[in-house]
Amino acid sequence: MEILIMLVPIIILMYFMQRSQKKQQKKRQEVLDSMRPGNQVVTIGGLHGVVSEIDDDKKTVTLDCEGIFLEFDRASIRTVKPTYSEETAQSTSVPPTDNTPEPSEEANNEDRNAEEQSQEEKDESQK
Repeated sequence: MEILIMLVPIIILMYFMQRSQKKQQKKRQEVLDSMRPGNQVVTIGGLHGVVSEIDDDKKTVTLDCEGIFLEFDRASIRTVKPTYSEETAQSTSVPPTDNTPEPSEEANNEDRNAEEQSQEEKDESQK
C-alpha cells in the first residue's frame, strides 16, 4: 500500500512532464513548418541569417549570411523571426498619426529672414 501511495504521484508527475514536452515539440515543429524564404532566422549556434531556400527532401535550409550561403539542417534553426509584412498583417493596432500642422510658408520665410539678419549682424561686428 505504501508503494502505491508513492507511485501514483510519480506517475502523475511523469504524465504532465511528458504532456508539456509534446506541446513544446509541436510548437517548434509549427515554427519550422512556417519557415519561408525571406524569413530571418537564428541557428542554435547563434548565427543570424535570411532563409534563401528550403530543401524538403534533404531537410536542409540554405541561409544567406551577408552574401555567404550556408546550408544547415532544419533542426539547427532555433528561432524564426517574422518578416515585416507578417508583423504588420498580424498587428491589429493602427500606428499613431501625427496631427500637428506643418509650419506655414510664411513662418519659414520669417525664420530665414531672421537667420539672414543675424548672420549680417555677425559679419558687421567682425569688421
